[in-house]
Amino acid sequence: MNYILFDGPSRNNLLPFTFTRPVAEIRVGILTIREKWQHVLETKLAIQTQDYLRGKWPAQKESSNIFIDASLCPDEDLIQAIQELKPGERLVQDAQVLVYFEETDSYKDVPYTREILQIQHTWDIFSKNAAAIEADFKLLTTGRTSQPIPQHVHAKNPESIFIEEGAEVEFCSLNASSGPIYIGKNAMVMEGTHIRGPFALGDHAIIKMGAKIYGPTTIGPNCKAGGEINNSVMFQNSNKGHDGFLGNSVLGEWCNLGADTNNSNLKNNYAEVRLWDYDKEGFSKTGLQFCGLIMGDHSKCAINTMFNTGTVIGVSANIFGSGFPRNFVPSFSWGGSAGMSVYKLDKVFETAELVLKRRNLELTDADKNILEHVFEETAKWRRF
Repeated sequence: MNYILFDGPSRNNLLPFTFTRPVAEIRVGILTIREKWQHVLETKLAIQTQDYLRGKWPAQKESSNIFIDASLCPDEDLIQAIQELKPGERLVQDAQVLVYFEETDSYKDVPYTREILQIQHTWDIFSKNAAAIEADFKLLTTGRTSQPIPQHVHAKNPESIFIEEGAEVEFCSLNASSGPIYIGKNAMVMEGTHIRGPFALGDHAIIKMGAKIYGPTTIGPNCKAGGEINNSVMFQNSNKGHDGFLGNSVLGEWCNLGADTNNSNLKNNYAEVRLWDYDKEGFSKTGLQFCGLIMGDHSKCAINTMFNTGTVIGVSANIFGSGFPRNFVPSFSWGGSAGMSVYKLDKVFETAELVLKRRNLELTDADKNILEHVFEETAKWRRF
């Protein structure tokens, strides 16, 4: 059976992250959504995404295909319902097609009434991260034995702490009484760090000395994190290496926060937070009182940058200067509260190539094509 994760109706609600990746490549919990499905189905999955992304994520159809909305996170009940589907049947919940067994003619709807962990908005990535960490922790650690917790580590509820091979955990405190703590392969937790679960540290990621991290938080593979972090997700290859506060936030890939960058996650009047909505081209309610920074891939900010509650930063923005930038900074913006100009593509490529080279990676032609498309698609919001 060929399983295909398709972008589905939530794709636009997950911008700016889905400008540069399929929905399936969003990280929530320990794993990306694609990685979760690969683990439970024990097979590789194909991805059906936007045309301009297919140079990097090509679609692969076979003679028999089951399509799964990529915003869905797998669980035992959903897997069972999928495996019971027959050709021409589709799982439906609240008029939304969740899964369908491809058929050329018509489809028979099969109602699905059980609760699902679904990532439909950018803020779901941090607000549902606790449940995702719990599920991934069980998926990755059941039947396995953790590396020993070093004697010099102060650990509370150690049975809910899992340390992968090659990880270094120095003099620090790990409190898993509120949720599990997962330390990935060859990751490092430096001395003086205090972590409260639920918490996930990806492979080869680093927590800097003296960091204070409140769960549910995910620091993805190859990230560096320091300072104070609360209920946030960093996808991978991004850095918040210095002091400063990051709360109720999501950072994409190849982001960098300068030293003493801080974001607000609560309005002074305690009102509901509104976030930029790319479909409406305006701000929409989130239903949340706590919501911080949403930052797309390749975006960066200078030292002492301050972000207001509910700020959305697009792809490849470079932010600097005193004062608070706008609550919505379009992709490929250069500047800050004093004014913005266009961050030109040749400069974007130049910086990205240098950043990737530090990790022994190259900016491929497929990557450049994606950024060129996003540059054109987002031009209407750069009215500088």
